[in-house]
Order: sequence, then C-alpha cells, then structure tokens
Amino acid sequence: MAVLKYSIKAENEGYAKTRVKARNFEFIIDEPKNAGGEDAGPTPVEYLIGALAGCLGVVCNKVAKEMDIKINSLNIDIEGDLDTDKFAGKDTDKRSGYREIRVNIIADVDADSVKKYQWIKAVKERCPVSDNISNQTPVKIKLS
Repeated sequence: MAVLKYSIKAENEGYAKTRVKARNFEFIIDEPKNAGGEDAGPTPVEYLIGALAGCLGVVCNKVAKEMDIKINSLNIDIEGDLDTDKFAGKDTDKRSGYREIRVNIIADVDADSVKKYQWIKAVKERCPVSDNISNQTPVKIKLS
C-alpha cells in the first residue's frame, strides 16, 4: 500500500485573503467584497468543489484508459447548497459545510451503456476527493 503525504503552506494576507503554496504553485483564496474580501480569488468552498471536479476529471480519464474507453469530451458541473448560519455565529445545530453537493458529469465516450455504467461506478469508488467529502476524515487542528 502506497501512502503519499501531501502538504501546503498558507499565509493569511488580510481578513479573508490567503495565499497558498502547493509544491511549485501558488494560488489565492478570498471572499467576495460583499463578504469582507478583496475578490482576489475563489472562496474556500468554491475551491473544495473545484478540487472535486479536478479529481473526478483525473479519475474519469484514468479509469477510461484502463477500460479502453475513448473520451471524446468531458465536462463536470458541480453545485452545492451551503447554509451560512453556523459560519455567521448563529446558534444552530446545523452543519457549517455543504448540505448537499450535486455533480453532473457530461461525457461523450465511445462505450455502450453497460460499460459506461461500470466506468462511472469505478470513478465514484476511486475518487479520493469525493471519498474525503463523502466520508468522515479526521481533521486535527492545533495552535502553535
């Protein structure tokens, strides 16, 4: 079993703006101006569903290659419903995360319906980001 360790470093640059370094890459996470940010980048929850789309795209292509399925086109649309009450500090027993995330994979592939079903089933089972969102993953936060 191969276990890979991934890591990032992030620096807060204001109320809502964070600069993230991952390997040799940098990206900005921010909030819109109406939420106190500078609108310099996507929000954290947008990055989360963006990460899901990216991971699903990789897994779709990997599994298709393994199954000898040709992908002619692949688009992934994702939307989710987020209740902001807990984030806003309101007394609620609701979760602060997405209530539901809906993924629509629009794919033109050279495969019959049985093979398409097997393909998408394998994609669902093998996507690490989807697994992390769908299942409880321990998150250990400490203050240094």
